[in-house]
Amino acid sequence: MMDEVTATIPHWRGGERWTGAGDRAGDVYDPATGRVSGRVPFASGEEVAAVVAEAVVAGEAWAAQSLTRRTAVMFAFREAVSRRREELAAAITAEHGKVLDDALGEVQRGLEVAEFACGAPHLLKGEFSDGVSGGVDVYSLRQPVGVVGVISPFNFPVMVPLWFVPIAIACGNAVVLKPSEKDPSASLLIAECWAEAGLPPGVFNVVHGDKVAVDALLTHEDVAAISFVGSTPIARYVYETGTAHGKRVQALGGAKNHMVVLPDADLDQAADAAVSAGFGSAGERCMAISVVVAVEPVADGLVEAITTRMGGLTTGDGREGADMGPLVTGAHRDKVASYLDAGVADGARLVVDGRGVEPSGAADGFWLGPTLFDDVRPGMSVYDDEIFGPVLSIVRAASYDEAVALVNASPYGNGTAIFTTDGGAARRFQREVTVGMIGVNVPIPVPMAYYSFGGWKASLFGDTRAHGTDGIHFFTRQKVVTSRWPDPAERGGVDLGFPRHT
Repeated sequence: MMDEVTATIPHWRGGERWTGAGDRAGDVYDPATGRVSGRVPFASGEEVAAVVAEAVVAGEAWAAQSLTRRTAVMFAFREAVSRRREELAAAITAEHGKVLDDALGEVQRGLEVAEFACGAPHLLKGEFSDGVSGGVDVYSLRQPVGVVGVISPFNFPVMVPLWFVPIAIACGNAVVLKPSEKDPSASLLIAECWAEAGLPPGVFNVVHGDKVAVDALLTHEDVAAISFVGSTPIARYVYETGTAHGKRVQALGGAKNHMVVLPDADLDQAADAAVSAGFGSAGERCMAISVVVAVEPVADGLVEAITTRMGGLTTGDGREGADMGPLVTGAHRDKVASYLDAGVADGARLVVDGRGVEPSGAADGFWLGPTLFDDVRPGMSVYDDEIFGPVLSIVRAASYDEAVALVNASPYGNGTAIFTTDGGAARRFQREVTVGMIGVNVPIPVPMAYYSFGGWKASLFGDTRAHGTDGIHFFTRQKVVTSRWPDPAERGGVDLGFPRHT
């Protein structure tokens, strides 16, 4: 149901809000009520091109600014985000649905990347080799790539843009952000933080839209690089289309993260971790644990411990103290719920059915409670597919080797975890799994901002990961200069008073 008065959520162009001139738009929902809370305009290809053209000019001027000036803006941006963190979190919860504590945690993780970007002058330093030959020196420079397109997903409307944007801007680039049309308001608050920090107009821009806007960024000749986070099929499309048009692309795709629990593990700790990592943010995160591999004989005890903890979770409006909020849209909720019937049909045992949840929220909210399957096997859709919802599957393995084989057979390689008290087993696991991010007794191994984020296999297209030093390298191009300056005493011309060598 739509309210009589529905707010328009505009683009950001030239340092201010801009409604655009297009005639296409989409609804934005409050997931806890099921009501339309806003309308977001969808940019046309021509509108995207106009924003990119302005970003080219603004970016050239920004790149010419000193590192000192750029760093001052970065510190001011960091302060603006910190000052407005509660407002940012409220915007996340209102349109995504995650509970406020999760939303505040998201802002904090994004803020950590902004803090990392404040140190960009150190990371942008080149190398120097003196006297590689007679009178010859060699040194390197890092320079911005130009205009960067950032295409971010609905599940982290603040954190994921902040994985990329602060580093790109600190490196001297201009940015055009295309946020998810499902929860776009936070992107405008980020834009306001940049304006408060003194970033010149046109260096950071927001264009809302759908595939039309995405394709316009992927094919525009003046967009030099694309950063993307989303599902694997779309990540592959973004990577193939962007690189075909001469761009460097980092496209982070989907995941099916396994958590291996060995027989010697602390089962209480493992159960707590499985519940928090499986159902936090309603499972709508690429680092969620969706498969627990229980190495026998621990499966029965682990299922019981997880089930007990699930019974204490509350589902409801994220603004009112629930443990888990709604899913982002009704369509997504229905898609996730369809896996419950599919899992039962495939022979899995439905231990906890989230469709029976009694939420503390409006009846029309997009609710699905925490769900647990046991006796799940490869080949079932609940195992093979990235469900992206509060559905946790237990797979029983006979041995450590069988558990590792399950992890490595997955086409995804984003994150994994092992729970054990055996340091040797943990060390062997981290060396043997074909996964990019590994937790040892840590269920969600998201690296700190000064390390880089990214998976292996179908979880990452491109060879450069997000933030950390990889981010600096992605948003800059390197030049290597070989220079020769003959000794003044050895050249003719003006006598500078240097003694002649004999």
